[in-house]
Amino acid sequence: MRRPAYRVLADDLRAQITSGQLRPGDRLPTEPQLCRECGVSRSTVREALRLLASQHLIVTTRGVSGGSFVAHPSAAQLSDTLTTGLQLMQASAVVDAADLLEVRRMLEIGTAGHAARRRQQSDLDALRSTLFDPYTADAETMITLHPAFHSAVLAACANPLLELVSAPLHAVVNVRALVAHLGRDFWIQVDSDHRAILDAIEARDPDAAGAAAARHLDHLQETFAPESL
Repeated sequence: MRRPAYRVLADDLRAQITSGQLRPGDRLPTEPQLCRECGVSRSTVREALRLLASQHLIVTTRGVSGGSFVAHPSAAQLSDTLTTGLQLMQASAVVDAADLLEVRRMLEIGTAGHAARRRQQSDLDALRSTLFDPYTADAETMITLHPAFHSAVLAACANPLLELVSAPLHAVVNVRALVAHLGRDFWIQVDSDHRAILDAIEARDPDAAGAAAARHLDHLQETFAPESL
């Protein structure tokens, strides 16, 4: 099937951006220029630019000095895009909880060890700030702090690419549903696991950090048994 003209144009501009032909901060040709160069209508150009903007590849500003510019890479925005794609795969049953846990195991054991090697005092402070008392914490506190712990571990690795590929695996977890449907014992175990990971990271012990992360994932696997996935 023939692709729409706006998508052909968007794909061409995307290729120029991702290849480095167009660099962050570069200004794209104006809408009239693109119309002339590509032989398309202004509405086609605008639709192509809207698509690229939705993918965080360009930013458009108004005014005399305005226009469309190649966006500077943002790990957070790119991670949001990956999260959306992963959510779509979940909704269509292409992936399930077992798949997520499998990939998390591949990444998180090594990530915890890496955090132990690279962590700074500020990382330890950030990790401690995510801990909560599972006996007294309310639902909103746990909903907020549970994913924040894993974000802090990723940040301690000081590797933006690792954050980019790992963060969506946590972002798609419905923590609110976990709080609503799992008992207090589950959160007591989560708290214990997180504290063990933190202790190993603080001690700069990569092996212990990886082992603690593995135990945490084992506990998650036991909670989400195959028949409940």
